Amino acid sequence: VQLQASGGGLVQAGGSLRLSCAASELPLSSYGMGWFRQAPGREREFVARIIWSNMITTYSDSVLGRFTVSRDNVRNTVYLQMNNLKPEDTGVYFCATARYNTIKPQGYGNWGQGTQVTVSS
Repeated sequence: VQLQASGGGLVQAGGSLRLSCAASELPLSSYGMGWFRQAPGREREFVARIIWSNMITTYSDSVLGRFTVSRDNVRNTVYLQMNNLKPEDTGVYFCATARYNTIKPQGYGNWGQGTQVTVSS
């Protein structure tokens, strides 16, 4: 499975972006799909995930209520809708497949190239 994240850009605080994670095929044999981000000098952190079996979504406290993760089966794509963006949301965003029930990066694979999100104040 190959993943490619896209949709990043420069946006003012309060603005919105929609990230896409296109997969060569939806890896339904995996547990689900997750989004992570990494700011300069910081560790990669969990943002959101969607579980294939029941479509349950999970979010980090910092993005809960602002971000929404969804799946498009026809396009083999997972989206991350980001609203009310804040400067602290700045970073490189990655998508990856979940091997099992975890939000730790170690439990994810097939990492795609990230997409840069920059939120100006």
